[in-house]
Amino acid sequence: MIRRVAIFGSMGQLGTDLVEILRQDEKFDVVPLGHQDADCRKEDQVRKVLANLRPDTVINCAAYVRVDDCEDHVEEAFGVNAIGAHHIAKACAEIDACCVYISTDYVFDGTKEAPYVESDAPNPINVYGASKLAGEHLTRLAAARWLIVRVSSLFGKTGARGKGGNFVETILAKAKQGEALKVVDDIRVSPTYTRDAARAVRRLLENSATGAVHAANGGSCTWYEFAKAILALSGMKVAIEPVPSRVFLSRARRPRNSALGNALMPVEVHSWQDALKEYLFERGHSSADAGGTPKTLIR
Repeated sequence: MIRRVAIFGSMGQLGTDLVEILRQDEKFDVVPLGHQDADCRKEDQVRKVLANLRPDTVINCAAYVRVDDCEDHVEEAFGVNAIGAHHIAKACAEIDACCVYISTDYVFDGTKEAPYVESDAPNPINVYGASKLAGEHLTRLAAARWLIVRVSSLFGKTGARGKGGNFVETILAKAKQGEALKVVDDIRVSPTYTRDAARAVRRLLENSATGAVHAANGGSCTWYEFAKAILALSGMKVAIEPVPSRVFLSRARRPRNSALGNALMPVEVHSWQDALKEYLFERGHSSADAGGTPKTLIR
Protein backbone atom coordinates (compact mmCIF):
# COMPACT_ATOMS: atom_id res chain seq x y z
CA MET A 1 0.00 0.00 0.00
CA ILE A 2 1.39 3.39 -1.03
CA ARG A 3 1.14 6.09 1.63
CA ARG A 4 0.83 9.73 0.61
CA VAL A 5 3.03 12.05 2.69
CA ALA A 6 2.67 15.84 2.54
CA ILE A 7 5.62 17.87 3.83
CA PHE A 8 5.28 21.48 5.00
CA GLY A 9 8.60 23.35 4.92
CA SER A 10 9.86 21.08 2.14
CA MET A 11 12.38 23.67 0.90
CA GLY A 12 14.20 23.85 4.23
CA GLN A 13 17.30 22.06 5.45
CA LEU A 14 15.56 18.95 6.79
CA GLY A 15 12.53 19.17 4.50
CA THR A 16 14.70 18.91 1.39
CA ASP A 17 16.32 15.68 2.58
CA LEU A 18 12.98 14.27 3.74
CA VAL A 19 11.58 14.71 0.24
CA GLU A 20 14.63 13.02 -1.30
CA ILE A 21 14.86 10.15 1.21
CA LEU A 22 11.14 9.32 1.17
CA ARG A 23 11.03 9.44 -2.64
CA GLN A 24 13.67 6.70 -2.72
CA ASP A 25 11.09 4.38 -1.14
CA GLU A 26 8.30 3.24 -3.45
CA LYS A 27 5.99 2.87 -0.45
CA PHE A 28 5.67 6.65 -0.21
CA ASP A 29 4.00 9.18 -2.51
CA VAL A 30 5.61 12.47 -1.46
CA VAL A 31 3.98 15.88 -1.92
CA PRO A 32 6.31 18.79 -1.08
CA LEU A 33 4.57 21.95 0.16
CA GLY A 34 6.12 25.39 0.27
CA HIS A 35 4.97 28.77 1.54
CA GLN A 36 3.41 29.43 -1.86
CA ASP A 37 1.20 26.35 -1.49
CA ALA A 38 -0.05 27.15 2.01
CA ASP A 39 1.03 29.51 4.78
CA CYS A 40 0.77 27.48 7.98
CA ARG A 41 -0.34 30.64 9.80
CA LYS A 42 -3.47 30.77 7.60
CA GLU A 43 -5.86 28.09 8.82
CA ASP A 44 -8.08 28.23 5.73
CA GLN A 45 -5.11 27.67 3.40
CA VAL A 46 -3.87 24.70 5.42
CA ARG A 47 -7.31 23.08 5.58
CA LYS A 48 -7.90 23.58 1.85
CA VAL A 49 -4.61 22.13 0.64
CA LEU A 50 -4.79 19.09 2.94
CA ALA A 51 -8.44 18.45 2.16
CA ASN A 52 -7.56 18.39 -1.55
CA LEU A 53 -4.46 16.19 -1.14
CA ARG A 54 -5.90 13.76 1.44
CA PRO A 55 -2.46 12.57 2.64
CA ASP A 56 -2.06 9.68 5.08
CA THR A 57 0.73 11.53 6.89
CA VAL A 58 1.66 15.21 7.18
CA ILE A 59 5.19 16.21 8.26
CA ASN A 60 5.44 19.72 9.64
CA CYS A 61 8.95 21.05 9.08
CA ALA A 62 7.80 24.66 8.81
CA ALA A 63 9.57 26.71 11.48
CA TYR A 64 10.84 30.11 12.51
CA VAL A 65 14.37 29.08 13.45
CA ARG A 66 16.37 32.27 14.05
CA VAL A 67 16.89 31.84 17.77
CA ASP A 68 18.05 35.39 18.60
CA ASP A 69 15.42 37.00 16.37
CA CYS A 70 12.72 35.04 18.19
CA GLU A 71 13.47 37.12 21.28
CA ASP A 72 12.46 40.28 19.39
CA HIS A 73 9.71 38.74 17.26
CA VAL A 74 7.78 36.65 19.76
CA GLU A 75 4.48 36.90 17.90
CA GLU A 76 6.04 35.72 14.63
CA ALA A 77 7.88 32.85 16.33
CA PHE A 78 4.72 31.59 18.02
CA GLY A 79 2.70 32.29 14.87
CA VAL A 80 4.73 29.76 12.87
CA ASN A 81 6.04 27.34 15.49
CA ALA A 82 2.90 27.06 17.62
CA ILE A 83 -0.23 28.50 15.97
CA GLY A 84 0.84 27.19 12.56
CA ALA A 85 1.46 23.78 14.10
CA HIS A 86 -2.03 23.87 15.61
CA HIS A 87 -3.59 24.66 12.22
CA ILE A 88 -1.79 21.74 10.60
CA ALA A 89 -2.67 19.34 13.43
CA LYS A 90 -6.37 20.32 13.32
CA ALA A 91 -6.47 19.83 9.56
CA CYS A 92 -4.81 16.42 10.00
CA ALA A 93 -7.54 15.40 12.43
CA GLU A 94 -10.22 16.36 9.93
CA ILE A 95 -8.82 14.02 7.27
CA ASP A 96 -7.61 11.30 9.69
CA ALA A 97 -3.93 11.87 8.85
CA CYS A 98 -1.03 11.34 11.23
CA CYS A 99 0.62 14.67 12.11
CA VAL A 100 4.42 14.61 12.46
CA TYR A 101 5.81 17.71 14.18
CA ILE A 102 9.55 18.37 13.89
CA SER A 103 10.74 19.85 17.18
CA THR A 104 14.06 20.74 18.76
CA ASP A 105 16.60 20.08 21.51
CA TYR A 106 15.96 23.65 22.68
CA VAL A 107 12.82 22.55 24.52
CA PHE A 108 15.25 21.55 27.32
CA ASP A 109 16.99 23.90 29.75
CA GLY A 110 20.49 22.41 29.56
CA THR A 111 20.96 21.69 33.27
CA LYS A 112 21.21 17.91 32.85
CA GLU A 113 24.73 16.45 32.67
CA ALA A 114 23.81 13.53 30.37
CA PRO A 115 22.00 13.68 26.99
CA TYR A 116 18.28 14.35 27.24
CA VAL A 117 15.98 11.41 26.54
CA GLU A 118 12.32 11.38 25.62
CA SER A 119 11.12 10.94 29.21
CA ASP A 120 12.90 14.09 30.44
CA ALA A 121 10.68 17.07 31.22
CA PRO A 122 11.06 20.03 28.82
CA ASN A 123 11.84 23.45 30.30
CA PRO A 124 12.85 25.93 27.57
CA ILE A 125 14.94 28.98 28.45
CA ASN A 126 14.41 31.07 25.29
CA VAL A 127 11.50 32.14 23.10
CA TYR A 128 12.40 29.76 20.30
CA GLY A 129 12.34 26.75 22.61
CA ALA A 130 9.12 27.95 24.24
CA SER A 131 7.42 28.39 20.86
CA LYS A 132 8.47 24.90 19.74
CA LEU A 133 7.29 23.35 23.00
CA ALA A 134 3.97 25.15 22.53
CA GLY A 135 3.86 23.62 19.04
CA GLU A 136 4.38 20.18 20.58
CA HIS A 137 1.53 20.71 23.03
CA LEU A 138 -0.85 22.06 20.40
CA THR A 139 -0.04 19.20 18.03
CA ARG A 140 -0.80 16.67 20.80
CA LEU A 141 -4.01 18.55 21.59
CA ALA A 142 -5.41 18.88 18.07
CA ALA A 143 -4.23 15.80 16.15
CA ALA A 144 -5.94 12.43 16.62
CA ARG A 145 -2.67 10.68 15.69
CA TRP A 146 0.65 12.44 16.20
CA LEU A 147 4.40 11.95 16.27
CA ILE A 148 6.85 14.50 17.67
CA VAL A 149 10.41 14.17 16.40
CA ARG A 150 13.08 16.24 18.16
CA VAL A 151 16.30 16.96 16.29
CA SER A 152 19.51 18.75 17.30
CA SER A 153 22.05 21.10 15.68
CA LEU A 154 21.24 20.16 12.10
CA PHE A 155 23.67 20.38 9.20
CA GLY A 156 22.70 19.49 5.64
CA LYS A 157 23.46 20.27 2.03
CA THR A 158 20.60 22.75 1.70
CA GLY A 159 21.59 24.78 4.74
CA ALA A 160 19.19 26.55 7.07
CA ARG A 161 17.70 29.30 4.92
CA GLY A 162 16.64 31.24 8.01
CA LYS A 163 20.26 31.22 9.24
CA GLY A 164 21.97 31.51 5.87
CA GLY A 165 23.84 28.21 5.81
CA ASN A 166 25.15 25.64 8.26
CA PHE A 167 27.93 25.43 10.82
CA VAL A 168 30.10 22.99 8.84
CA GLU A 169 30.19 25.10 5.70
CA THR A 170 30.88 28.29 7.66
CA ILE A 171 33.85 26.71 9.44
CA LEU A 172 35.24 25.47 6.13
CA ALA A 173 34.70 28.82 4.42
CA LYS A 174 36.49 30.72 7.18
CA ALA A 175 39.33 28.21 7.20
CA LYS A 176 39.67 28.51 3.42
CA GLN A 177 40.08 32.24 3.85
CA GLY A 178 42.80 31.62 6.42
CA GLU A 179 40.85 33.15 9.29
CA ALA A 180 41.77 32.24 12.85
CA LEU A 181 38.72 30.88 14.64
CA LYS A 182 37.27 31.33 18.10
CA VAL A 183 34.58 28.76 18.82
CA VAL A 184 32.37 28.24 21.86
CA ASP A 185 33.53 25.36 24.07
CA ASP A 186 31.01 25.38 26.93
CA ILE A 187 27.82 24.45 25.06
CA ARG A 188 27.26 20.76 24.37
CA VAL A 189 25.15 19.51 21.43
CA SER A 190 24.45 16.47 19.27
CA PRO A 191 25.36 17.55 15.72
CA THR A 192 22.93 15.82 13.36
CA TYR A 193 23.17 15.29 9.61
CA THR A 194 19.81 16.02 8.01
CA ARG A 195 20.02 12.91 5.84
CA ASP A 196 20.33 10.76 8.96
CA ALA A 197 17.41 12.59 10.57
CA ALA A 198 15.38 12.03 7.39
CA ARG A 199 16.27 8.32 7.38
CA ALA A 200 15.15 8.10 11.01
CA VAL A 201 11.83 9.74 10.17
CA ARG A 202 11.35 7.30 7.29
CA ARG A 203 11.88 4.36 9.65
CA LEU A 204 9.44 5.88 12.16
CA LEU A 205 6.81 6.19 9.43
CA GLU A 206 7.42 2.61 8.33
CA ASN A 207 6.81 1.51 11.93
CA SER A 208 3.72 3.74 12.27
CA ALA A 209 5.35 5.24 15.34
CA THR A 210 3.54 7.70 17.60
CA GLY A 211 4.53 9.70 20.67
CA ALA A 212 7.72 11.73 21.15
CA VAL A 213 11.01 10.43 19.73
CA HIS A 214 14.52 11.89 19.48
CA ALA A 215 16.27 11.59 16.11
CA ALA A 216 19.82 12.84 16.57
CA ASN A 217 23.17 11.42 15.59
CA GLY A 218 24.84 9.51 18.41
CA GLY A 219 27.18 11.12 20.90
CA SER A 220 27.76 14.73 21.82
CA CYS A 221 30.45 17.41 21.67
CA THR A 222 30.99 21.11 22.16
CA TRP A 223 30.88 23.44 19.18
CA TYR A 224 34.68 23.78 19.49
CA GLU A 225 35.13 20.00 19.38
CA PHE A 226 32.82 19.84 16.37
CA ALA A 227 34.80 22.56 14.59
CA LYS A 228 38.09 20.77 15.31
CA ALA A 229 36.68 17.57 13.79
CA ILE A 230 35.50 19.45 10.71
CA LEU A 231 38.95 20.90 10.12
CA ALA A 232 40.75 17.62 10.80
CA LEU A 233 38.53 15.55 8.51
CA SER A 234 38.79 18.08 5.70
CA GLY A 235 42.56 18.36 6.05
CA MET A 236 42.53 22.11 6.68
CA LYS A 237 45.01 23.71 9.03
CA VAL A 238 43.97 26.93 10.73
CA ALA A 239 44.34 28.35 14.23
CA ILE A 240 41.31 27.60 16.38
CA GLU A 241 40.75 28.74 19.97
CA PRO A 242 38.15 27.50 22.47
CA VAL A 243 36.26 30.33 24.18
CA PRO A 244 33.38 30.55 26.69
CA SER A 245 29.97 31.53 25.37
CA ARG A 246 29.98 34.71 27.49
CA VAL A 247 32.53 36.15 25.05
CA PHE A 248 29.73 36.59 22.52
CA LEU A 249 26.72 38.80 22.98
CA SER A 250 23.46 36.94 22.45
CA ARG A 251 19.86 38.06 22.88
CA ALA A 252 18.74 34.49 23.57
CA ARG A 253 20.09 32.19 26.25
CA ARG A 254 21.34 28.82 24.99
CA PRO A 255 21.11 25.57 26.97
CA ARG A 256 24.56 24.56 28.23
CA ASN A 257 23.75 20.99 27.25
CA SER A 258 21.13 20.17 24.62
CA ALA A 259 22.55 16.80 23.54
CA LEU A 260 19.84 14.27 22.73
CA GLY A 261 19.76 10.55 23.48
CA ASN A 262 17.74 8.28 21.20
CA ALA A 263 16.20 5.98 23.81
CA LEU A 264 13.09 5.20 21.74
CA MET A 265 14.53 5.19 18.20
CA PRO A 266 13.78 1.75 16.66
CA VAL A 267 16.99 1.72 14.63
CA GLU A 268 20.65 2.39 15.42
CA VAL A 269 21.81 5.85 14.35
CA HIS A 270 25.25 6.92 13.14
CA SER A 271 27.59 8.73 15.49
CA TRP A 272 27.98 12.42 14.76
CA GLN A 273 31.58 11.70 13.70
CA ASP A 274 30.48 9.18 11.05
CA ALA A 275 27.69 11.51 9.94
CA LEU A 276 30.21 14.34 9.51
CA LYS A 277 32.49 12.07 7.46
CA GLU A 278 29.59 11.19 5.18
CA TYR A 279 28.59 14.82 4.78
CA LEU A 280 32.13 15.96 3.93
CA PHE A 281 32.54 13.11 1.44
CA GLU A 282 29.27 13.91 -0.30
CA ARG A 283 30.22 17.60 -0.43
CA GLY A 284 33.58 16.76 -2.01
CA HIS A 285 35.50 17.93 1.08
CA SER A 286 35.05 21.51 -0.05
CA SER A 287 33.06 24.36 1.44
CA ALA A 288 30.34 26.42 -0.16
CA ASP A 289 29.94 30.12 0.56
CA ALA A 290 27.28 29.52 3.18
CA GLY A 291 27.77 32.38 5.59
CA GLY A 292 25.22 33.41 8.15
CA THR A 293 26.02 30.93 10.92
CA PRO A 294 24.87 32.39 14.29
CA LYS A 295 27.59 34.66 15.64
CA THR A 296 27.03 33.27 19.13
CA LEU A 297 28.93 30.13 18.10
CA ILE A 298 32.01 31.22 16.19
CA ARG A 299 34.01 34.30 15.32
